[in-house]
Amino acid sequence: MASILDEYEDSLHRSASVQQSRASVGIPHSGYVNARLEKETPIFNKQRIDFAPPEKINSLVVSSNQLCMSLGKDTILRIDLGKPDEPNQVELGRKDEARVYKMFLDHTGSHLLIALNTSECLYLNRSVQKVRALSRWKGHLIESVGWNKFLGSETNTGPILVGTSQGQIYEAEISVSEGSLFSTNPDQYFRQVYTLEEESGPAPVCCLEIERGIEGKFFIIATTRKRLFQFVGKVPEGTEQQGFSSIFAMHADHLPSFREFPANLGFSEIAFYTPKLRSNPRSFAWMMGNGVLYGTLDYSRPDSILSDERVWVYPSDIDITVNKPISIVLTQFHFLLLLPDRVKAVCTLNGQVVFQDLFLEKFGLLTCMIKDPTVQQIWIHTEKVVFRYHVQRESRDVWKMYMNMNKFDLAKEYCKDRPECLDIVLAKEAEHCFQNKRYLDSAKCYALTQNYFEEIALKFIEAKQEEALMEFLIKKLSNLKPSEKTQTTLLTTWLTELYLNWLGILEGDPSQRNLYLDTREKFRTFLSSPKNKDCLFNNRASIYELLASHGDTEHMVYFAVIMQDYERVVAHHCQHDEYDEALNVLSRHRDEKLFYKFSPVLIQHIPKKVVDAWISMGSRLDARNLIPALVNYSQSASTQQINEAIRYMEFCVYQLEETQQAIHNYLLSLYALCRPDSLLSYLEQAGTNPNRIHYDLKYALRLCAEHGHHHACVHIYKVMELYEEAVDLALQVDVDLAKSCADLPEDDEELRKKLWLKIARHVVQEEKDVKKAMACLSSCALLKIEDVLPFFPDFVTIDHFKEAICNSLEDYNKHIEELKREMEEATQSAKRIREDIQEMRNKYGSVEPQEKCAACDFPLLNRPFYLFLCGHMFHYDCLLQAVFPNLPAYKQAKLEDLQKKLAATSQPSKSHHRPKDADTISLGKGQQSREQIKTDIDDIVAAECVFCGELMIRSIDKPFIDPQKYEEEMQSWL
Repeated sequence: MASILDEYEDSLHRSASVQQSRASVGIPHSGYVNARLEKETPIFNKQRIDFAPPEKINSLVVSSNQLCMSLGKDTILRIDLGKPDEPNQVELGRKDEARVYKMFLDHTGSHLLIALNTSECLYLNRSVQKVRALSRWKGHLIESVGWNKFLGSETNTGPILVGTSQGQIYEAEISVSEGSLFSTNPDQYFRQVYTLEEESGPAPVCCLEIERGIEGKFFIIATTRKRLFQFVGKVPEGTEQQGFSSIFAMHADHLPSFREFPANLGFSEIAFYTPKLRSNPRSFAWMMGNGVLYGTLDYSRPDSILSDERVWVYPSDIDITVNKPISIVLTQFHFLLLLPDRVKAVCTLNGQVVFQDLFLEKFGLLTCMIKDPTVQQIWIHTEKVVFRYHVQRESRDVWKMYMNMNKFDLAKEYCKDRPECLDIVLAKEAEHCFQNKRYLDSAKCYALTQNYFEEIALKFIEAKQEEALMEFLIKKLSNLKPSEKTQTTLLTTWLTELYLNWLGILEGDPSQRNLYLDTREKFRTFLSSPKNKDCLFNNRASIYELLASHGDTEHMVYFAVIMQDYERVVAHHCQHDEYDEALNVLSRHRDEKLFYKFSPVLIQHIPKKVVDAWISMGSRLDARNLIPALVNYSQSASTQQINEAIRYMEFCVYQLEETQQAIHNYLLSLYALCRPDSLLSYLEQAGTNPNRIHYDLKYALRLCAEHGHHHACVHIYKVMELYEEAVDLALQVDVDLAKSCADLPEDDEELRKKLWLKIARHVVQEEKDVKKAMACLSSCALLKIEDVLPFFPDFVTIDHFKEAICNSLEDYNKHIEELKREMEEATQSAKRIREDIQEMRNKYGSVEPQEKCAACDFPLLNRPFYLFLCGHMFHYDCLLQAVFPNLPAYKQAKLEDLQKKLAATSQPSKSHHRPKDADTISLGKGQQSREQIKTDIDDIVAAECVFCGELMIRSIDKPFIDPQKYEEEMQSWL
């Protein structure tokens, strides 16, 4: 194992050195991100707005990309940030000294409330150009507004809450709907619902926020300079439009729950973070005298929405008596504090300042900071300049903070797309688990890191944590790529060794039985893992050696089954005399080669089960390959055991219908040895046609002769058509058997007679039974009394043959009479034939002048012709042309030879005078006459009508069109 570890360490060292060399030349590791690029792009990216206000900016609000600012004394500038080139300016139309105190814009950007320092309030809707005065609001200096995000619309605010500088909370509703009863007065109602107090009395309502939880529960948050109040209650379903009076009425007799801090800024401000549009806020930050109270919002709590609260004190350079913060904005992981000359960003996870932006004096003092919740942009302004911050990848460094807080799951969540950061988190988590002795968790984390393999492995070895080491190796193995075959092999082998060591330790301890079973199951899962299959298969020899060195035969068999090394499994069972198990493996996996290899062993011990298994395999097994096993078995077994071999051979012959000669020969040998009765029935069932017999006749004859099975020998002689040998052997057994053999050569009467003479001689000379000899005469018509008389001795009296001799003489007389009758019939037949011939010579037919050849359709009388009895007429050359291609080759040659001879006889004579009978005279010695040649030609050409004779019948399958001219004929028809 040390050598394996060393090799693996070397490979990882080489990999690490390559990574270091790449880093040294500035090449990032594959999949990693260059961290320097992130530092160059700040989280809060400031942008100065290209805007020069004609007058100083008093107030600025923004929501849903709608920006509204108060300029000078009497102007409201509205800008749709989607169309920044189309600003809209509205004049307040005030003649007095009233100035804008605060402005409030709802979440839709539709409703703008303008609070004046004269305790008046104006309303401006986004869809109109005229400012409306809210008469019912007069006399109250508005400090805060709680917008209704659930019922509000572009023309109606729904029930809202309004906080004043005197501590009163009013409920109001504003509507600009046309046709309404109050169309001339937008404020529908304005009624007080509660008064906030501190220890000194009523205090200004600095902030108001309305949120809705589950099951219709509403949470109202209100703040003063030192206190944060919560009002919790349900609004009955269907009555939401009636407002929140019922919630405040619940606290008429007692104070609601609140948080109070001693320090005082003179004001306070609360900010919320909403992750998505139209969702509930998830966290809050309340800026007050003692610092910033930060926490999350839990809507499932019954009496308080605030959760996980903690106070982050202000940074050390902030003195609330000198440069107190002016405003606060909350993002996902930071809150931003606005100071007169700078902006500070504090991380909500650890309270550390992560960003500070100092503004130049030429811009003036910072006045206000506000965030557009819909687009997550932060706006800051002085009296003459407007700035905007874009929040970019705020969570980039959050993983570090969670990691330092040991919140590793959250840390991994925020760096899952950054492998180099995830590696650091995993390493830190692994080290943390190791220090806290959570070794298994540590191993799982270490396996996912890029740390040096050997350092981690040695770390667990030194801590004597073998189980954790195994977990580390398993995880490391699962993370390897398919191409890393060397590392995979090393880890697989090492894990096998560790598992075997651990199982060996646990097996000897009865108290660890459950742990042993669990570890064994894990080891088997490891061996059977599809991912490890190729590696284990390629290195199965090493795994077998490890298993053998530990003496773990159980897992050796298990591993062999997984590797489908059934030969090893069967061999193991056979070595341990587990023959039934071995046969079960063979039967389950049905491997023919394994059957051939192990059958000789198995059949010696469980013959019946083995034969049953062979039969179940059916035609998949070649019985010829099993014959050696059966031969060895039958030579050492009893007759009863040989029956199993016969049973399988009979299955092959009768069920599988095997035709292999070796199988039939072996079955014959078994029959000859143990079942003589079945032998003859088998031979008879095989038949007597040598071409359809599958056993070796000569081998079968020799086998039956050796075992003295004469009936079987006689049958084989008959099949071989050795009838004399069959009769000779049958006479030694049974005369009737010999008689049956003697009648077999039906086509050879001479041989039959000879065989019957053998039988007769045997009966006379060996059995000396005259009556039986006479019976032979009656059984065979070919034998006569004179054929068997020489076999009898001289002292035999004629009385024994009297009847036979008389019968013989009578047969001769009958035969003579029959011959006479046949001679008379032949004479009459010859006479009739001569008469028919004479009649045929005188027969004639008439041909009309207009008759035409049946073949060429030309006039018939122009050339020599033939007239047939059927009425068809052909020119000589037309008939020759039709008949010649259909004649056999020898007749074609004969016809050509006759035509040549005829042509030779047709040569003109040199003499001027020719004898009259030149056609009939002989052409010389040994030569035919001209008339004879013509007759021979006629016999060949005009033997039958080509239309009515056999020629037409033989050519019935001939195509009408010659195949070679078919295409040409087809084209001619197109």
